[in-house]
Amino acid sequence: MKIQVSGMMCPHCKASVEKACKGVPGVLEARADLAEKCVDVTGTFDPVAVKQAIGDAGFEVVEP
Repeated sequence: MKIQVSGMMCPHCKASVEKACKGVPGVLEARADLAEKCVDVTGTFDPVAVKQAIGDAGFEVVEP
């Protein structure tokens, strides 16, 4: 699942988003892309929980 994220500007931000996503039960992998301003999350997880974790880490999920 690809999630658009606003506020990622540096490698530290990228790592923070990935860490937040990986903290959600069921997430197997999370790979953020600074250029595309998104994170690709794989596994069996609750998408709402992942989006909440991103928000709690200080970033904004951009809904299409």
